[in-house]
Amino acid sequence: MNSQCPIGIDPMVGDLDGETARIRAAGPITKLELLGVPAWTITDHAIARRLLTDTRLVKDIDAWSLWSSGVVTREWPLIGMIDAGRSMFTVDGGEHRRLRAKTAQALAPRRLAELRPVIERMTAELLDDLAVAGAGGKVVDLKQVFAYPLPMRVIGELMGVDRADHPQLLDWYKAFFSVMTPQDERLEVIDAMDAYFTDLVRKKTASPGDDLTSAFINADEGGELLTEEEVVGNIKALVAAGHETTIGLIVNTVRALLAKPDQLANVVAGEIDWKAAIEETLRWDSPVTHLLMRFATEDITVGHDVIAKGDGVVMSYRAIGRDTAVHGETADDFDATRSTVSRHLAFGYGPHICPGAALSRLEAAIALPALFARFPGIRLAVPDNELGNLPVLTQNDLEALPVTLHQAASPPVSG
Repeated sequence: MNSQCPIGIDPMVGDLDGETARIRAAGPITKLELLGVPAWTITDHAIARRLLTDTRLVKDIDAWSLWSSGVVTREWPLIGMIDAGRSMFTVDGGEHRRLRAKTAQALAPRRLAELRPVIERMTAELLDDLAVAGAGGKVVDLKQVFAYPLPMRVIGELMGVDRADHPQLLDWYKAFFSVMTPQDERLEVIDAMDAYFTDLVRKKTASPGDDLTSAFINADEGGELLTEEEVVGNIKALVAAGHETTIGLIVNTVRALLAKPDQLANVVAGEIDWKAAIEETLRWDSPVTHLLMRFATEDITVGHDVIAKGDGVVMSYRAIGRDTAVHGETADDFDATRSTVSRHLAFGYGPHICPGAALSRLEAAIALPALFARFPGIRLAVPDNELGNLPVLTQNDLEALPVTLHQAASPPVSG
């Protein structure tokens, strides 16, 4: 590794594969430079599992020496992903369990089974939209028309968010994550989202519904209700996590399978399970590139390196997924038949594992088979190497996925 010279992360994400390879080549633990701010990062599967359950690493930003000393301020473009208000995503221990409990109940297997027909209906609606957009052999952006709106509709249904508000929310989150957004505009977006979700919470307090927002408001965890700030923090972060990860999962799986027509044929024929293709995508091309950030409350020795008290630690999930010690020398290849497809950390590990992981998998397991059944002749409209990522350091997010369609025999397009 090279702890003296941090590896700079390209804010424009011009060569994600090359950057992932460079980070991995630097060793199991190394230093990154994130828009001028140094942090340790982990690329080794086993070390990541250990550190993700190490109670000496916390999410409390006040434990970060660069923050407490004033070196990092609110002007740092990535600060909103770390200093995001009080929620299950920013606390540890008993407080984390208290704030997370209602989410775990809402996303339990029974509730997900109830959501399945809702997701199937939304998928069918969007496939109709896709058919219209791609009629006559026109090139259509699969991400914009299908993969982008579906997760927001699902999480919106779960949270009780009006569908009319979805475009605005998608625009806000896009601006929030993009490094191209000027920081003053990003701070305005954060304020706007806080105001929106605060208003939603107050409306649901006055008139509760059968949704997760109302459940958070009325949750009596540990003998006390969640505060308004805690409810707002939870739903703001859940809406972000609940749609961003799933967009990447759907788009990246389609891209991977279109580049591997033999594997696609086997998946469609049932010789390879869709679950294996989805898990292999999560391993090989994880929707989260770098997870920001945890902070050491005391010195932590990792091999020959010491993560000093107050240092920040990033988990580079895309690099971790390419760990050859776990996945062999072909770790850089997409192979849905490999035996280790499920041995990945794309949704995290330990007590902070993504609470929406099962929902994201369910959406992909419904959307992807339906997409390829409806459009078995779907093809990329540009060479794969011409596809580019959005300028987002943390999310593995394609700018667009232009395709052409070939519609199978099916009922007439609705509407």
